[in-house]
Amino acid sequence: MAQHNQLGEIGEQLAVDFLIKKGYEIKERNWRFKKAEVDIIAQIKDILVAVEVKTRSTDVFGDPQEFIKEKQKKMLVIAVDQYVISKDLDLEVRFDVIGIIKNDSQTIIEHLEDAFFHF
Repeated sequence: MAQHNQLGEIGEQLAVDFLIKKGYEIKERNWRFKKAEVDIIAQIKDILVAVEVKTRSTDVFGDPQEFIKEKQKKMLVIAVDQYVISKDLDLEVRFDVIGIIKNDSQTIIEHLEDAFFHF
């Protein structure tokens, strides 16, 4: 497995653990619809939360969450809409980003709630 793929998997597990500690219930991991993949679908209270996880070994080129492009945001919205329809859910939906810097000397986790409105 390529090193960047391993880092991504480690980051997703760190994000899951982080969310569980904050009281989120993990509903799905790597949920796919067409070409879109939602890293984590979780629920907290009456809110369904789609979480995009961005993991990097350094922030030299910018924060991990800055690497989400508009096209990816649109695809995530479509995918989560399909998830809600397929599960017949009646919940508020929120899109979060968890940015992780992970290397030998540090692990930094930043959780941006309602992140699509912060870009």
